[in-house]
Amino acid sequence: MKPKDNFFLTLRNYLTVYLPMQKCCSEKTLKSYREVLNYLMDYLRDVKGISLRQISFDLFDELLVLDFLDWLQTTRNYSATTRNHRLMVIRSFFRYAGMVDCAQIDIHMRLKKIPPQIGPGRTIEYLSEDALRALLNIPDISKAADHRNRAFMTLMYGAAARCSELLDLRVRDLRLETRHPSVYLTGKGNKTRAVPLMLETVNHCKQYLERFHPSKTRDGSDYFFFTVLHGERHRMSPDNVAYFMKKYGEKARLICPDIPDRVHPHQLRHTRAIHLYRDGMPMSVLSEFMGHADVETTKIYAYADTEMKRDAIRKGERMRGIMPDVEPVWKNDEEMMRKLCGLC
Repeated sequence: MKPKDNFFLTLRNYLTVYLPMQKCCSEKTLKSYREVLNYLMDYLRDVKGISLRQISFDLFDELLVLDFLDWLQTTRNYSATTRNHRLMVIRSFFRYAGMVDCAQIDIHMRLKKIPPQIGPGRTIEYLSEDALRALLNIPDISKAADHRNRAFMTLMYGAAARCSELLDLRVRDLRLETRHPSVYLTGKGNKTRAVPLMLETVNHCKQYLERFHPSKTRDGSDYFFFTVLHGERHRMSPDNVAYFMKKYGEKARLICPDIPDRVHPHQLRHTRAIHLYRDGMPMSVLSEFMGHADVETTKIYAYADTEMKRDAIRKGERMRGIMPDVEPVWKNDEEMMRKLCGLC
């Protein structure tokens, strides 16, 4: 007798138990995964004429998934990157299905054979050291808002933090008086990591603390960075950060030509990663520092570092200029050429 097909029970457990409770995925990630799987259900119903109650594991193979991905690109004009994300979600579900029911391992293995679609290379925007220095020198720290904003940018660079991680940061998350100062950042999937802080960053944070969170009234649960509305402190918004960085970028560009046309918060995280990689931090350590789940994600910084590529080219050019061309010993020796080629 054919075993009972538990497609929808597996789907429910994947979305309500595995992702949120075992993988600790954020609400944003859960929403994204649900959206992809709903699109798959819509495709089966609207294009294939298969109602929800007819869907089972037996329907799925690599050809069906490929048709679905092509349909998404045709009807929604998806880029290669978005298509690859949709494929990743489907693979993730069927990998889970194989974990709970070995009968579904085959479909997961077949989906692994579908190659990701190659799209245009991703461009990483980061600041040169001169541009970073110019940007951080723009705020006038005699003004409270500017002091806060410079501390925000300094800590974002020093910890290679995501904007959302700093917006969620609480006073208690900083350890500035210990032998090894650090900050605890909560990133994607509610995963917390401890990031060491260098002395300059620590000093900026201490100055900011004394001004905005005086020791006499300091509350560890307060947001480290905040705005005041109607006399009450509130979490800063991403729009607030984007606004002041855009403003400072425009001012800094007047004195430093290295400042890009568009300055945005995530550039500071990219900049820190590039600088650490250039200074010799191993890729695996850099991946931990950045809070990446996969070291493959971190490799984008190796591809993006044009300065290291330029230095390598310069070294090659210097070597060619110093070392004379050497004539190979076998150039006029036919017998040696035959021996080298294995002809005798």
